[in-house]
Amino acid sequence: MFNLQLTILLALALCVDSFVVATTCAFRSKMSYRTGLTMALTFALFQGGFPLLGALLGSAFHAFIAAIDHWVAFGLLLAVGGKMLFDAIRNAPREEQLDVSRFSVLCLLATATSIDAFVVGIGLGLNGTLNSIILTVIIIALMTFLVSLLGLFLGKRNVPIPERLATALAGLVLIALGTYTLFEHLTV
Repeated sequence: MFNLQLTILLALALCVDSFVVATTCAFRSKMSYRTGLTMALTFALFQGGFPLLGALLGSAFHAFIAAIDHWVAFGLLLAVGGKMLFDAIRNAPREEQLDVSRFSVLCLLATATSIDAFVVGIGLGLNGTLNSIILTVIIIALMTFLVSLLGLFLGKRNVPIPERLATALAGLVLIALGTYTLFEHLTV
């Protein structure tokens, strides 16, 4: 069953890393608005495409693990959310400056920020209908585009963002969504 509020929360949690990368790139470089728009579009396409690929994989294996699909979805969301929390607490060192005017670099950044979306997509494929998966992918891509544009805007204006806090909150949201999914299936 499709739940718009939970889907928006999921999309926001998944696009936090795109927001942070967009803000940081705009802050550290003299990025043009055209490059920024290309970055936001690339992030949105990857962030929407990766969960779709994951959902296809999850759907292919659904018949084999239908009895425990809610546990698998819970485990995947817990793992991704837990890693985000760990990264926020660990405070990983910042990356070096990248030439974001090169499309290959944008694709690399988009891939790096979308791996978690692929894993979440597997859970979507295990539990969702085709319509709910398509709606979720569209919302994830749209939210990523808008949030990346916001990040670019803030970065161009030298507005600092609480990167660790944003990542920790995103991790907690994913853990909460996984717990909700498990609870929803166990109480039926």
